Amino acid sequence: MKSGISRRTVLRGMFQGATVAVSLPYLDCFLNGNGTALAQGAPLPVRFGTWFWGLGVTPGRFHPPTAGPDWEVLPETEPMAAYKDKVTIFGGFDCLTDGRPNFPHATGGPSIRSGVAPSVSGTLPAQSFDSIIADHIGNDTRFRTLDVSGIGDRRNSLSGQGAGQMNPVETSAARFYQRLFGEGFVDPNAAAFTPDPTTMARKSVLSVVNEQRKALERRLGAADRARLDQYFTGVRQVEGQLALRLQKPEPLVACRVPEPPGEKEVANVLEDVTENHEVLVRLLAMALACNQTKVFNVSFNNGASSLTRRGSATSHHQLTHDEAIDAELGYQPESTKFVADIMQAWGTFLGILDGTPEGDGTLLDRMLVVAHSETELAKDYNVTNMPIMFAGLAGGRVRSGLSVIGQSDPVSRIGLTAMQVMGVPVDRFGAGSMETSRPVGEVVV
Repeated sequence: MKSGISRRTVLRGMFQGATVAVSLPYLDCFLNGNGTALAQGAPLPVRFGTWFWGLGVTPGRFHPPTAGPDWEVLPETEPMAAYKDKVTIFGGFDCLTDGRPNFPHATGGPSIRSGVAPSVSGTLPAQSFDSIIADHIGNDTRFRTLDVSGIGDRRNSLSGQGAGQMNPVETSAARFYQRLFGEGFVDPNAAAFTPDPTTMARKSVLSVVNEQRKALERRLGAADRARLDQYFTGVRQVEGQLALRLQKPEPLVACRVPEPPGEKEVANVLEDVTENHEVLVRLLAMALACNQTKVFNVSFNNGASSLTRRGSATSHHQLTHDEAIDAELGYQPESTKFVADIMQAWGTFLGILDGTPEGDGTLLDRMLVVAHSETELAKDYNVTNMPIMFAGLAGGRVRSGLSVIGQSDPVSRIGLTAMQVMGVPVDRFGAGSMETSRPVGEVVV
């Protein structure tokens, strides 16, 4: 279809005597054929988050051997023992690939998040469940989602709309602080409130091109109209978030603006990543308490874990391949130490959220966090018996402190459960062998 529209086409309008323009997304016609309660009575929000770590666990040291409440603490779950009544551990849930390749460290993560096994390495084949949840609950806060990574890789993401779109992540605590508490932040507990004139202007700019958008749609094919509608859905979300910033926020007792962290770029040294992760999570906790977002994604390390220890050039990933299994222990001792350190970071994450009071409970009491890795045993690349956890009480919407053992069930059941707990009106999730309409009933109140 020849539309006469080029990639340089923009929607233009006038605002306060100046020309404004909104550029368009990539359309098919641009491409070739290959292409509890607040003070005013509103309930305290229930948040959702994910926590990812790479290279799995050690069989026999993580998954509880039996199902039911009061799960058995094993060596790799020791760091979360203090919070075991708020953590559920899943075992016996698999990524079903339907004959697609098991890409090393690149199949498990996207399969869990999207309910679809990728056919191309390094891609998210469909919208991730956290993004679907953000579509449902994330549009009445300043940020739809907040995405951070302890390791210094800004591409370290498993979240997004799919079809090549993945959320960028922040790795710098200093930059994250400025984004949260710098320009544009409004203290909900301040006595005075003055709308930001810049925000007012930005909101108006997004409104002036609406008529041109409608005219443009009439010149496009069906696929491009759908893509343009998806694009402007995002624009409308931004416009709604700008509108919120023109209103005085609800007072929030738990909200305290923290001191800014120092500037420090982090690469892949475990000791630095651990410190960076903790600082990022403390900032995130206060962003949640200040109602800056309801949805977040935290990655400790990357899937093919490039972590090293200070003074060593040998990576966690390399150890999983090269280190011999100790005959007496039955596992790779140095590789397993990395798992122990990562689980310690998970315990730190839980401690920060459970140590932040809110109302008659804590932040952790009013959220659901899905934590997972991309494999069980990294040496084998297996995507069965995936290490997955729920943490938090979701405001009383889930039963917690359980061991749930499936029978080689699709991991998509867990994603479906998370979405339904968060109120998303969805009755099925996944595709192919992982398409399911069965939530995990043991954890749903």
